[in-house]
Amino acid sequence: MNVYYNVEEISKDKKTVLTVGTFDGVHLGHRKIINEMIYQSVENNCRNLLITFDPHPQIVLSKDNSIKILTTLEQKLEYLNNLSVQNVLVINFTKQFSQIDFKTFVEEYFVNRIGVHTVVVGSDHHFGKNREGNPDTLRELGKIFDFNVIKVEPLILDGNKISSTRIRKALNEGNIELANKMLGKRYEIRGKVVKGNQRGATIGFPTANIEVGNKDMLIPPRGVYFVEVDVADKHYFGMMNIGFRPTFNNTSELIIEVHIFYFNENIYDKPITVRFIDRLRDEKKFNSVDELKQQLQLDKQECFKRIDTLPVFR
Repeated sequence: MNVYYNVEEISKDKKTVLTVGTFDGVHLGHRKIINEMIYQSVENNCRNLLITFDPHPQIVLSKDNSIKILTTLEQKLEYLNNLSVQNVLVINFTKQFSQIDFKTFVEEYFVNRIGVHTVVVGSDHHFGKNREGNPDTLRELGKIFDFNVIKVEPLILDGNKISSTRIRKALNEGNIELANKMLGKRYEIRGKVVKGNQRGATIGFPTANIEVGNKDMLIPPRGVYFVEVDVADKHYFGMMNIGFRPTFNNTSELIIEVHIFYFNENIYDKPITVRFIDRLRDEKKFNSVDELKQQLQLDKQECFKRIDTLPVFR
């Protein structure tokens, strides 16, 4: 997959089928659009090209910076590569860029610099200044600049449209199962292992403390989770705690730590990826360390019971 960070790097070719969007999460709804783009490129003997933005536009434009992302740019590019996207243009999204009206954007980027045969977009997609660009306004420009527009209907799950907003809501409510269904994969966070106070090791449950690599990444709410872990080039299951360690000295700093099953290696400063399988329970303050140990053992047993019945994502 070719990745471009400047539109000038792309050779102009009228035989291009493209799509445009933030694609945060690269969820099943996004995949439907991407698959249509790829299908159209094959049918019309064209290259395919996906335009996306970094950072997330809402991070740049929101006043309170409350938006949390589902994928870093690194993750997004990996997912797109796995979906057989041929070319990706990453546009640096700034407040200045946000002031470009959709007609100018389409004319300058699609028509004059990239070249375009067909544009594939979601039925509810909006872009450009004041979100004036949509499938209908695109079709009007298509008539002027000689390109086709294909509108892809949203993907529905449990009676509602799959969207990045809905996935964020599910994750913020701790509904990992629903979020994963909409993503079509397990939600993951990446970071590096940092030194903690090693208290878990003293009670038989050593943990790897994780410093998440991107501060804008959505972290699910406080609680205990069944997870899978990639670290040191190997794959494991484990259980993660997100919270403030109330049984010990309650800290004001949110701590993300994972106990990796059947693992005992020094992995400080190593990169780590954690994928969420399910939420086990809320974080709780126990009356004693022994009571905490008993609950952790029950949590571990619950994880083991679920391993053989895990859903398979493709």
